[in-house]
Amino acid sequence: MSRGTDEIFHEQQYLNLLYARLDALRVRAGDQLAGVLRTEHGGTQQARTERDTFATAGAGRLAQLDAAEEGLCFGRLDLDSGERRYIGRIGILDDDGDFEPLLLDWRAPAARPFYVATSAAPQGVRRRRSIRTRFRTVVGLDDDVLDLDVAVDGEDSGLVGEGALLAALTAGRTGRMRDVVETIQAEQDHAIRSELRGVLVVQGGPGTGKTAVALHRAAYLLYTYRERLVKRGVLIVGPNPTFLRYVSHVLPALGETSAVLATVGELFPGVRASRVDAPEVAEVKGRAVMADLIAGAVRARQRVPEDALEVVYEGVKYRLERETCVAAREAGRTAHRLPNFGRRAFAEHIIDALAGQVVDRLNDDPHRQETLALVNLIAAELGEEPADMADGVFLGREDRTRVAEALAEEPSVQEALDWLWPQLTPQRLLAELFATPELLREAADEAAGLAGAADGAPVLTDAELDLLLRTPGGWSAADIPLLDEAAELLGDVDTAAAARRAEAARRARIAYAQGALEVAEGSRSIDLEDPREEIVTAVDLVSAEMLAERFEEEDARSVAERAMADRTWTFGHVIVDEAQELSPMAWRLLMRRCPARSMTLVGDVAQTGDPAGAASWAEMLAPHVEDRWRLAELTVNYRTPAEIMAVAAEVLRRIDPGLTPPRSVRSSGEEPRRVPVPAAELVERVAELAAREDAALAAGTGTDGGDTGRLAVLAPAELAADVAAAVAAKLPDAGFGQDPDLERRTVVLPVRQAKGLEFDTVLVVEPDAVAAADPHGENDLYVALTRATRRLVIVESED
Repeated sequence: MSRGTDEIFHEQQYLNLLYARLDALRVRAGDQLAGVLRTEHGGTQQARTERDTFATAGAGRLAQLDAAEEGLCFGRLDLDSGERRYIGRIGILDDDGDFEPLLLDWRAPAARPFYVATSAAPQGVRRRRSIRTRFRTVVGLDDDVLDLDVAVDGEDSGLVGEGALLAALTAGRTGRMRDVVETIQAEQDHAIRSELRGVLVVQGGPGTGKTAVALHRAAYLLYTYRERLVKRGVLIVGPNPTFLRYVSHVLPALGETSAVLATVGELFPGVRASRVDAPEVAEVKGRAVMADLIAGAVRARQRVPEDALEVVYEGVKYRLERETCVAAREAGRTAHRLPNFGRRAFAEHIIDALAGQVVDRLNDDPHRQETLALVNLIAAELGEEPADMADGVFLGREDRTRVAEALAEEPSVQEALDWLWPQLTPQRLLAELFATPELLREAADEAAGLAGAADGAPVLTDAELDLLLRTPGGWSAADIPLLDEAAELLGDVDTAAAARRAEAARRARIAYAQGALEVAEGSRSIDLEDPREEIVTAVDLVSAEMLAERFEEEDARSVAERAMADRTWTFGHVIVDEAQELSPMAWRLLMRRCPARSMTLVGDVAQTGDPAGAASWAEMLAPHVEDRWRLAELTVNYRTPAEIMAVAAEVLRRIDPGLTPPRSVRSSGEEPRRVPVPAAELVERVAELAAREDAALAAGTGTDGGDTGRLAVLAPAELAADVAAAVAAKLPDAGFGQDPDLERRTVVLPVRQAKGLEFDTVLVVEPDAVAAADPHGENDLYVALTRATRRLVIVESED
């Protein structure tokens, strides 16, 4: 029920108090940060480290306070005990000495009844109040009275804060995802607050708030398990850059800035996916057998000649026999499982064999006596001892070592080594593999052996191998997991060298710290009557390692910057939105980023559109965690009106008759509209309809004076460019392209690019063409039909 002006006045007074306290905290944080930044940049390493740490913490606190400005307080709980709790984006304490909470952080355990209390299970709550604000003004109140004595059977909608929820759902979209911290529902809260450990799968149909759950869970975990997560960070993986920009404002608004948002195509440092694969190519690249193919490619590059390999040194031809190369290859593989590290042992074996041939040739030279005389003449002139040819050998073991050193620098020897066992980067391995049919066949043959295929059956058919062939240049999103797999199999020599340097520096710091402790130990006083003795003897409690840690130079980069620059970085928790879209190879990459398997995966297998995506959660997770995962289901559709969902449900039945669509909580009163047009006029008529709908949105009145909404025109991939050009001719400000600006009132998108987004009005173009485009076309159509929050228009050819 809506509250009167007296209640609004009361809540406004309290809101004024909260904002006054927020402003005071903001000023204090700003002054503290300014003081730190004014500190001189010299001083000891420890002083610089502490200053940087304080500056980072101060900037983070100021950002958190700034982010809480909009919607600072949104709820109140009146408890049976008489206690009153206000709920908001951050926690705020009073400043009168007793530090009582003025505002509870929504993630605090004491705030949870705001999201889960119902009339059937009130949890000690007598009344829950939703407070709607615009800037710093209270504009509306909605109360839920949770009293079993007055509850009527069958009248509980099951929604928490129904008035506030419906107001949020009917508000115009803005091109940015809103956080839903004010209107989280009980089943969403259950998923958000699920324990950190293990793999949580959040399955939900369109409009159930999966993305909101994922983002609010990130904020909740960083609040609840901050000590465990803040140093390693939380990785949030989204389906495409458009989606990530759409949701990028949510976590800062919730007071969190330490999460890393990325697509799979951004998870290999130094490479950004810009190439676009055909669907059938992406499907092959996404298969788990690609791991075998890449392992086969690595192994196939460790070659041996059919007979012998000739190497020219100082004009003389030397032969590397097959047996010698086989023995060297075995030595390399035995020395290290990673080829880029095993190559050193291989090269030493080859060079030693060549050095032996060089020395033997010189010792067998019929003119060696003349050579010895010349050497001794030079030695006499230098005042050195003459050389001796003991046992008829002119060059001995030390000479052989010097010959090997010379051979190691010889270009012809390096060329031979690179053919036999090249030191490869992931980029070189895959670029050459995909550009060379012979290398692909060799890799497939090796892979069949590694995979133990029956009767040597290939891991990929010839036709599938041909799909992988391409001209070099650029990488696709499907290539990124393959590059990561190759890096894992090859061994990163640069990373290993950096690790060795870091370890050497650490040992040097420990040695220095040990010396400092010994000086302190030797110089301290033994006067037990001196009260300072207690402080001095604290040296006994500090090890050299602990002291070295204090003096270690902190990396000034943020967690996100360090994580994105380091392929081997492991995160404290990984959250994947639209998880059903990821290929088996992408999952191998993500599992390496989170060896603890602390993950939250949100999605809907009925919406799988990627040709390499998942058909079921169990099938997707079995190779990595078997059945050790738990499921949280979201069953209520908050976004899509019942009228639109009825149309989408017909498509869902075609996808899988056993699937049940989520229950819509509201009706719009407007049925979806079908507009048949002549095929020859399709593109032009779509543009006219888009212009008409755009004008209707522009003329509308936004909720509380806010935005009036957004329009999306969703077209099959093959028509998207033509539709975008026609719409742009009538609406020059419309957004389109690979990464459109969603804050424009109208955008044109290929259907698959709309995944995870929502708009007030949606025009779906040629639904039959969408459904027939590929084996997952019906899934894409289901996604397209469920993007609208108010109005759906379907435009199709008359034939």
